[in-house]
Amino acid sequence: MQQVEQLTAEATPYYQIAQELYMQYEVKRGLRDLDGKGVRAGLTTISQVSSTKQENGRAVPAEGKLFYRGISIDQLVQGFITHDRFGYEEIAYLLLMGRLPKEAEMREFHQLLTHYQPLPNHFNSGVIMKMPSDNIMNTMAKCVLALHAYDPRPDDTSLPNVMRQCLQLIAQFPSLAVFGYQASMYFRNDKSMFIQKPDPNLSAAENILYMMRPDGKYTRLEARLLDLCLVLHAEHGGGNNSAFTVHVVTSSGTDTYSTIAAALGSLKGPKHGGANIKVMEMFEDLKRHCPDWQDEDALRAYLEGLLRGEGFDHTGLIYGMGHAVYSVSDPRAVILKSFVEQLSSEKGCHDEYQLYATVERLAGEVIAKNRKIYKGVCANVDFYSGFVYRMLGLPVDLFTPIFAIARIAGWSAHRMEELINCRKIIRPEYLSVSERQNYVPLEERF
Repeated sequence: MQQVEQLTAEATPYYQIAQELYMQYEVKRGLRDLDGKGVRAGLTTISQVSSTKQENGRAVPAEGKLFYRGISIDQLVQGFITHDRFGYEEIAYLLLMGRLPKEAEMREFHQLLTHYQPLPNHFNSGVIMKMPSDNIMNTMAKCVLALHAYDPRPDDTSLPNVMRQCLQLIAQFPSLAVFGYQASMYFRNDKSMFIQKPDPNLSAAENILYMMRPDGKYTRLEARLLDLCLVLHAEHGGGNNSAFTVHVVTSSGTDTYSTIAAALGSLKGPKHGGANIKVMEMFEDLKRHCPDWQDEDALRAYLEGLLRGEGFDHTGLIYGMGHAVYSVSDPRAVILKSFVEQLSSEKGCHDEYQLYATVERLAGEVIAKNRKIYKGVCANVDFYSGFVYRMLGLPVDLFTPIFAIARIAGWSAHRMEELINCRKIIRPEYLSVSERQNYVPLEERF
């Protein structure tokens, strides 16, 4: 390893690019303008993220809005909550088909997902339990790639076949995540393992809780809140990192399994799907330093220290606060927060909920003051989602996989959209700024 470290140190200068060159050549790093606005790389009808409104001919920050197929997420959530329905499967249908299902169509869709739910014979023992990873996202990626070998038409990119593959993955993702976690606990952590097959009569949210708990029991509120999390994480525009990954990889003409495995790799990153884990870790650190949760002066001082890079992981970040698009509010966080208080009361965690609400308020003030951000800084969906999962008794190892269980619906829709509309491989330009050199024969290299 020491030799590798030395090689890396010697090679690093040859990778470094002078920062002023990015400005000189007007390179949009991160595919974003200097003001943070994304570079337009495509069109989509699947979802829309909005954070501004027009006033006097100019765009100004506004309450965040999220639309699935043109329908406000607020209306969608209100629609199934009001009628005490689980919503994720309905949202998956909407994203895939472009419209809301009728009652008969919803029943048929449930039956179709149930049909694709079982994993192939011996998949548990032959794939999931062989070389289990301590990171369930890697396990899921391995399993997705392995499913290629069980598919009679794995490389067929015709639309009906891709739709079939996407429906299969939507149905099987909960099992891949939960079984992968159980295998990891047994083989890598010397804990007990129990495998409960999904119940075909349950929703995706109910099945996650049913398969995770030895007694298979859960409350209606628990299942409804997890279902809500799945709905809010199901899709978020074509510009997010994993959705863009789906478009890029799909444009190469490759198969569905390779595409979704790549998306899982993107979502695994702490800057994308792993953010709620950082929020949880930050709050655990905060509790150690601020035992009196009512002391707002101490909480404010802790948050100011985070911004100065003096606390927690020394990154200068307050995790769960701020978003690449939203400034005034993240509609997903607003919706989730309205239900989190109910669960916190059921679980005896109301004081902790109040701590989260206080930190949300103080963090916005602290960031705006210290970073001189006047457009507004809001809590994003990750701020509360980890707290929800912990109250549900779900292990931290499953936080990001649950995100993947939700987002596979959006990824599937983006894959279909890319196949239908685009005929070119996505290949942006990278400008070479290297200096020309002459070849030196081996015996003359000193």
